[in-house]
Parts: sequence; structure tokens; C-alpha cells
Amino acid sequence: MKILDTFLGLAVGDALGVPVEFLGRETIRKLPVTDMWAFGTHNQEAGTWSDDSSLAFCLAESLVSGYDLEDIANNFVLWYDEAFWAARGRVFDVGMGTSNAISRLRDGSFPTVAGGNSERDNGNGSLMRILPIVFYLKYHKKSIEERFKIISDVSSITHGHIRAILACFIYCEFALELLEENSFENNKEIAYKNMQNKVNNFLNINTVASQNEIDKFHRILGDSEHSILDAFEDKILSSGYVLDTLEASIWCFMTTNNYADATLKAVNLGSDTDTTGCVTGGLAGLFYGKNAIPTHWVDVLAKKDEITQLAERLGKKLST
Repeated sequence: MKILDTFLGLAVGDALGVPVEFLGRETIRKLPVTDMWAFGTHNQEAGTWSDDSSLAFCLAESLVSGYDLEDIANNFVLWYDEAFWAARGRVFDVGMGTSNAISRLRDGSFPTVAGGNSERDNGNGSLMRILPIVFYLKYHKKSIEERFKIISDVSSITHGHIRAILACFIYCEFALELLEENSFENNKEIAYKNMQNKVNNFLNINTVASQNEIDKFHRILGDSEHSILDAFEDKILSSGYVLDTLEASIWCFMTTNNYADATLKAVNLGSDTDTTGCVTGGLAGLFYGKNAIPTHWVDVLAKKDEITQLAERLGKKLST
């Protein structure tokens, strides 16, 4: 089942990045990440994942009971206030946008209006935790219009600007294509092209975003002349800006051939290393499978048994 592959993939990628979060690319080049490290930026044990995976697992935990925005939001508050689904019982990292949204949820805001919706509210805090929703969308055979609405609502719990929503939508559509079984043995280049075609057709027909916003994704959705896949590393940014994270993660996944190379490439870009590792790792885990993740990385992963149980519970819920 691809749920566990994906969950382990995103958590391991996240944990690889935690010790070097905020370090610049030039600093990391002097001592590149080649393995699962301990301590570093947040002084955590090896295998400790951050708020990225915590909130993804909070979303998945809610989906075990069905799709309910208020329940998802409540889990996010429980994480922040009581360390629910924290890796080692303590919240040690949280983005400003997510923190502000959770404060609004506590004050009674409805989930879809809790997230910031101005242009400055385009951090990667919803992209980093959105991936579990693809299993709900796939198993319930939602139309692309329904998928966009659900992804928009789930993103908006913490990030409500259309740019953050589009980033989540593109990412999830790509993941859904990677889940498809086909005669090409799930070739990732074909999945990527299918994603481009479906997203572009949807955006051409539905007026969900201005052309100015759509144009910001031209390196992902555009033709080969502007493709992110052909970019050199110095043109790949790895900040906490949602578009940077999406571009960097797709670039790392598409320009490597295995899980370890994809996630290490992501982490060694520097800056928001845990999130780039998490978003890349989710795709790589889904595509290559859990057996492709180095065993010694999984062995030290925080709450690996609980993650396995969560994946099993979600799989059972979706298949009934």
C-alpha cells in the first residue's frame, strides 16, 4: 500500500533536513549531508521529524475518521498545544503563518478562513502537510473540480492565498498521477506530463485564479523552454516561500533516480531543509516505495511503529 511508503518517505526526508535547517547552501557544501544526523540546528536526536510531518500525520489521523475540516483543524491545535503527533513529545519548530492560523482557530475562526490570505502569506506551511489528502481523493474518485475545492479548503486552514492553494493543488495532482497504475510502469516523466496537461486544462476552463497567479508557476506548468527540469542548481531556490519549495522538490525528485539521492539533493540545497526534504521525500517515497528508503534511516525514525499503524488505519478506512 502506497500510504506507508509515502508517510515514511516524507518523515525521513523531513528528519534528514532537521539538523541543518536554516544553514545556507554554501555552508552545507563544505560538509554535505550524506546520512541521518543528530543534533544540529534544533539539537534533536537522529530521526526526529519536524512540524511538517507532525501536521501531515494530524491530517491523516483526522481522515481515519472521515473528511471533516473542523476535526483536521482541531488536530492542528492539539499538536501545537499538547504535542499531539509531535515526533518526541515536544513542538520545537513552527512557522509564523501556521502559528497565527492556529491562534485564530483557538479564537473560533472557521477552518477555511483561519489561514492568512494576503500575498505575504505564501509560506510553505500547507504544502508541507497536504500529501495525505491524495489518498482520500483517490479512493473516493473525486473529480478534478472536487479535488481543487477540497485541497483549497485544507490548505486554507493555515494558508488561504491562491498561490499557496495552487502549489498544493499542483503537488497533489502530480502525486495522484504517480499513484496511477499504467502500462508504462508508472513512469514519472509521463506522470509529470499528465499532471501538466490536467492542471493547465483545469485552469483554462475554471476561473479559480488570475492569469498573473497562474503565470508564477510557468517553470512547472510551462513548455520545455522554461521547464524547471532543465534548470541549474543556482536557479533553484530553497527558502520557506511556497513556490520555491514546490519547484525545488519537483526538481530534486525529477532529476534523480532513487529515494536517497532525491532527498539528499533536497536537503543539501540549504535554508528550509526540513520542508524541502519532506515535500521531496513524500513524492520519492510514494514513487520508489518504502523498500527504497535506506533501512538505517527508517530504523532511527521517531514513532516509526505509530506511523505504520496510522498508515494501516487510514488504508483500512479508505478501503471500506
